[in-house]
Amino acid sequence: MTAASPAGVSTAGAEALAQRRNRALAKFMSNPTALFGAVLVLTFVVLAVFAHWVAPYDPNKTNFLMLRKAPSAMHWLGTDEIGRDILSRLIHGGIASLYAGVVSVFIALFVGMPIGLVAGWFGGWLDALISRATDALLAVPFLILAIAFAAALGPSLTNAMIAIGLSQVPIFVRLTRGQVLAVKTEDFVEGARAVGVPNRLILLRHITPNIFAPLVVQATLTVATAIIAEASLSFLGLGQQPPAPSWGSMLNTAKNYMDSAPWMSISPGIAIVLVVLGFNLLGDGLRDALDPREQ
Repeated sequence: MTAASPAGVSTAGAEALAQRRNRALAKFMSNPTALFGAVLVLTFVVLAVFAHWVAPYDPNKTNFLMLRKAPSAMHWLGTDEIGRDILSRLIHGGIASLYAGVVSVFIALFVGMPIGLVAGWFGGWLDALISRATDALLAVPFLILAIAFAAALGPSLTNAMIAIGLSQVPIFVRLTRGQVLAVKTEDFVEGARAVGVPNRLILLRHITPNIFAPLVVQATLTVATAIIAEASLSFLGLGQQPPAPSWGSMLNTAKNYMDSAPWMSISPGIAIVLVVLGFNLLGDGLRDALDPREQ
């Protein structure tokens, strides 16, 4: 007979889980595009964490003798319309973008995952009600929904994160529900129900661990969408408020100087492209590594 741990997971099951984890890690490490994405993401995270030490200047310090100066040895990416160093503002702006991307996804997971668990597990009229509401929200374009929430809450980075997170909830509700429907018919779940294990323990110990991998992949990919959404809201004046730096607000200002100072728009645009590319490559790599058909 297979020994069982206090948590209710057999020793053989724990060993199989460890083997799958090791194979997934090895497959991820052998994927060059996934590693490239991870390096891109890590680079931006490190720059954001150590922004106060890495940035060469105060991002909000003005210098009216250096208005809209082209890139030079003193200011590598040039200066903006009131003489602020663009490189410093770009580095500090990454804090807002990454923070908004990660926090909004956590909000979406925190709200959407329990709703999807309840819908998939209990089914019936509750599942039908949640599914119809989810379909109705998914019918609205994501960015339009985020703008509506942000406009209702008011312009600020915190409200932008809440708006983006709430707009992403239907994605995680639908994904969680679908994964629960696939896992709830497995033999180990039926066995747990047969011996009288309470629903909350089944959901916590048996269902959630087996649906976590696709949720992690979706969360990684959704961070990229959230970063674009934060930049869009800041561009529209609904996100990070001046003078605090944000890539979206930098682009909003730069649009007025496309002819005379094009460098003001190039660097924040490239930063958004690179960080979104990094999260997309990382998410694709995680999806390939965690695919159960490849284990």
